[in-house]
Amino acid sequence: MSNKLDEARRIINEVDSKMAELFLQRMKAAELVYEHKKEFGLPVLDQAREDAVIERNSALIEDETLKGYYIDYLKNLMSISRAYQYRMQNGLKVAYSGVEAAFAHIAAGRIFPDAERVSKKDFKSAYDAVLNGECDVAVLPIENSYAGEVGQTIDLIFSGSLYINGIYELEIHQSLLGVPGAEIGDIKEVTSHPQALSQCHEYIKMRGFSTVEASNTAVAAKSVADKGDKTVAAIASVETAELYGLTVLDTNINKSSENSTRFAVLSKVKASSESFTSSVMMFTVKNEAGSLASAISILAKYGYNMTALRSRPLKKDSWQYYFYIELDGVTDNDVGERMINELKTVCDKFKIVGSFAPHSRI
Repeated sequence: MSNKLDEARRIINEVDSKMAELFLQRMKAAELVYEHKKEFGLPVLDQAREDAVIERNSALIEDETLKGYYIDYLKNLMSISRAYQYRMQNGLKVAYSGVEAAFAHIAAGRIFPDAERVSKKDFKSAYDAVLNGECDVAVLPIENSYAGEVGQTIDLIFSGSLYINGIYELEIHQSLLGVPGAEIGDIKEVTSHPQALSQCHEYIKMRGFSTVEASNTAVAAKSVADKGDKTVAAIASVETAELYGLTVLDTNINKSSENSTRFAVLSKVKASSESFTSSVMMFTVKNEAGSLASAISILAKYGYNMTALRSRPLKKDSWQYYFYIELDGVTDNDVGERMINELKTVCDKFKIVGSFAPHSRI
């Protein structure tokens, strides 16, 4: 019996020694993975990639009983790898527009949990912070499910050189925040960002509140906290109430419970990932009859389905427009290359802005 135990311990020690060497190799590879993610503005967690690795590697284990344990082992190993990458992420700088506890601040923190979030006064300042090298990536809103597109961000993406390397959906829950001791019956005036006021229009009308616009929801909350007036409330997130010491008077007051904002991660370089299955392109068409129809027909010809099509006015040319399109599918392949070459024959200005994994909720 002792001989069997000794033999088992010998095998375990030998295997553990090899596993220690392999573990170091794997974590060195995790460093390279993180460097790639930092360069291209990608989050640490790529769930689709992890699922694919587990599916592929677990197929190597034929024993069905042991396979379950091996899957648990892989999940734990990936969790350790992520923790190590999060530790390295401390040096990543993420620009956002607004102040602490604004929805952009919340979104940036959920996409890059351990990164340094850098507040900027407006969208352009956040965008420029990446261009000038002050920050590694910017997280900016591009669309709200209730109020529509965020034109300022779309314009920056069209005119600038940064790439979209991810689009993430943050569910928005607006709350009514007052100073300590205030009650709903005390409130006469509410302040918030215009989009938040629009989202909560019916609630505001029902309560008979007057409104004051603010540059963003967190700024509105700070102004309420600074005033200390029980008759004035802010419309913002619960996180904002905690930051500024306000009382939550009512929750989920926005018109639609299906209210979310899509945030784009912008970086200097264009990324690719196995989880990316959608693309973003922008273009202007030649001032000829049927040019836009021709461009759309080319997309269909190569099997690309449009999931979004928007037009925006060109700032320098009155009554001229550029177009923003989201597609099912990526374009960094032979089919995509042929499609792009054909599109350029009917477009004046054309660029692939980036790729992303659709419906990524944070």
